[in-house]
Amino acid sequence: MPPSGDAPAAQQALVRRLACALAAGGTPVQYFETHISWVLVCGAHAYKLKKALRLPFLDYATLAARRRQCERECRLNRRLAPGLYLGVSAVAGDPARPRLDGAGAPIEYAVRMRAFAQSALWSYRIARGLLTGTEVDRLAALLARFHRDAARAPPDSPWGTPRQVADTFGATLDALAGAAPGDVGRGVLAGLRAWAARQGPALAALAADRKRGGMVRECHGDLHCGNILTRDGTVMAFDCIEFDDSLRWIDVMDDLAFVHMDLACRGRPDLAARLLNRYLEEGGDYAGLALLRHYRVHRALVRARVMLLRAGAPGTPAPERAACRRAGRAYLAFAHHASRYGAPAMVVMYGPAGSGKTTVARMLVELLGAVQLRSDVERKRLDRAAGVDLYGDDMTRRTYERLGELARAVTGAGWPVVIDAACLAAVQRPRLRAVARDLGLPCVLVVAQAGRDLMRARVAARRRAGGDASDAGPEVLERQLQAAQPLSRGERRHAVVVDTGAAPGAQDLRAACLPVVAALRRVPVQYASRAFQAAHIDTAHIELVGRT
Repeated sequence: MPPSGDAPAAQQALVRRLACALAAGGTPVQYFETHISWVLVCGAHAYKLKKALRLPFLDYATLAARRRQCERECRLNRRLAPGLYLGVSAVAGDPARPRLDGAGAPIEYAVRMRAFAQSALWSYRIARGLLTGTEVDRLAALLARFHRDAARAPPDSPWGTPRQVADTFGATLDALAGAAPGDVGRGVLAGLRAWAARQGPALAALAADRKRGGMVRECHGDLHCGNILTRDGTVMAFDCIEFDDSLRWIDVMDDLAFVHMDLACRGRPDLAARLLNRYLEEGGDYAGLALLRHYRVHRALVRARVMLLRAGAPGTPAPERAACRRAGRAYLAFAHHASRYGAPAMVVMYGPAGSGKTTVARMLVELLGAVQLRSDVERKRLDRAAGVDLYGDDMTRRTYERLGELARAVTGAGWPVVIDAACLAAVQRPRLRAVARDLGLPCVLVVAQAGRDLMRARVAARRRAGGDASDAGPEVLERQLQAAQPLSRGERRHAVVVDTGAAPGAQDLRAACLPVVAALRRVPVQYASRAFQAAHIDTAHIELVGRT
């Protein structure tokens, strides 16, 4: 396991001898190497040593610098993976006979971590079809809390400014210029450079608003699937960027965009949509959607660069070189397709509490890559004061007004939206559909249908279980059933009914929701935006999602 030649020979020898010393205890040692570090895994622990390098983006050249960065890495990574990072170990003794945490002056330092199986990594799990929606939900909740509590960049700091956002994108394109494969790759980069130039003024205004609003914070900075794991049911993100402040102090939506892009590029756009939806439900950062497309494109380019550089690195084995080249091209292709303007559309749900409308809405989120606006969530965001009747007339009116405002913002940012609300009053439905009409978007009314006894049973069970955003109990359901105004003849003509009474499995529910996607495609062109008509929400997309 000889270390590669991009670090001083003396340090390479030290790492080799340290691995031998660990193995002398009878426990096999696994060895991993990255561009800037070595990792030795021995039993229940792993030790990460930083290479004595001085690069344009980091300086690990001195022992003191490596100690500072080891301490910094522990501090920063304990925010999202407190169970992994145990501290900093000193390597002492003679360089020919190094000892971890031994007596004497330190000659090297290592980040001490709990070891984990490679099968815990999301990159491993997603490739083998093991990653679950529950894990994605847990990550969404973890990131929403993390971003909410993260330190905010000072107003006069250089981080997250319009200039920095634009320069970072341009620098990534420049760095890829020599690594992009062939004429096709160079053509993609030229197209993306032109796209970025067209987005420039709007991007600058959005970035300035986000910086003023405190949305540039101390984030993770490298949230791809290879840096996320599930260990004993707990989801953690590790290996954040500690060596460059400008790569860590970023917009929270930029942080989220990395894993959102990576899930989609690895063949799970449904899980990417689920992650985004649950994150927004937790934190309500709908304004960030206007920048999400730009950040997804940039993050795909970042991964393309990493993969293509690894493919061209001396000493990379041929099978790994080929795999990295394929991955680099896939990320580059994803960046190209993601730069196309989105396919905004609107789905309006209809059904009382317990009808299954939220279950249907979440499936539509995964099929359409949509954002779900849930009345039960937004109602509580409007007013958390004690004693407020959340289902009274005034709160209901305010809630539907808020749903309309958010629908305009979400679709204006280029994303489909599913309005998950009961919509039982005849006046509510046309007002929401008018938003789509004003914006020239396709809109479909979806009726979640179930028997009254089943709805009552579901509401009662939900109340007993707790933990759901809906506070609608049996009394609210009865009030809704009495007050519900049926669909008009015109509404029935254009509505899609999804029967939830048979408690369908995931695949059955998916199949039941596909007619909604087909109905959106059939909206007459004079009522639908050209962006939607030209978008890839088509049979091929449906089949792709169905296979996952």
